[in-house]
Amino acid sequence: MIQKLDALFTVLKAQKSKRLVAAYANDTHTIGAISRAVDLGIIEATLVGDKEIIAGVCAQENIDINKFEIVHEPQAMPAARRAVMLINEGRGDMLMKGLVSTDKYMRAILDKEDGLMMPGAILSHVTVMENPVYHKLLVVGDVAIIPLPELKEKIAITKYLIDVAHALGNALPKVAVLAATEQVMPKMPACVDAAIISKMADRGQIKGALVEGPLALDVAIDKESAEIKKINSPVAGDADCLVFPNIESGNVFYKSNTKLAKGEQGAFVVGAKVPAVLSSRGDSIKTKLYSIALAAVSAK
Repeated sequence: MIQKLDALFTVLKAQKSKRLVAAYANDTHTIGAISRAVDLGIIEATLVGDKEIIAGVCAQENIDINKFEIVHEPQAMPAARRAVMLINEGRGDMLMKGLVSTDKYMRAILDKEDGLMMPGAILSHVTVMENPVYHKLLVVGDVAIIPLPELKEKIAITKYLIDVAHALGNALPKVAVLAATEQVMPKMPACVDAAIISKMADRGQIKGALVEGPLALDVAIDKESAEIKKINSPVAGDADCLVFPNIESGNVFYKSNTKLAKGEQGAFVVGAKVPAVLSSRGDSIKTKLYSIALAAVSAK
């Protein structure tokens, strides 16, 4: 089982390389992260964007442009659509956002005729965190796409987190469905949804994991808190996955991990035909590199 984000690189080197297609890869951070991933031997890469700008960035950063396949498309939206088309043609295993805006990137993925969505699929965002004070990786969602997930969406999020945990080598991840309290409070929708999801897992409707909820965050990740509150569950104090009740709670946790705890993380979008890296402008090259590695290890 992968315990540290850096271990992703070792695992991927032993596998057949996946091909990443980058949409409008005209910026230094995107090209730099992809270049490192290629140098590490974990991916092959196609850059869709303005060939002259890409060449200029490569020259400025002393990157060998010949390590990439370049598809010339100088405009942002057409570049995003072209990248998606390459995936649909079987010429890529995962997608990555470059300098194109998030709304255009998502529009290309969600296009009903030429996008990457299967009927009835739900897009979500999965983050894998390495926190210096927690004893293993945490797989969490959704912190970036679904503002206020309803029960159906929370079930999808739970299953996505389980799938990513499996890709990391965890055969039976422990999933905490979070709320403000571990008590089942009928007037708190997060508690009710968590209890339903937990019971669904008990009855085999959600497979491949131990699922418990509702759990407050302290009970989910701190054994002492679980013992004090007398919560008797294999998940309590030892969670591998955290399902957040809304985007506010998830996003604050996501940013606190890096900005306050100095943790590391990678993230990508799930629910489309292939994993899609959706990096923030504030993400470091290292975060983007981990995101590429996570998408690669999750790609079919």
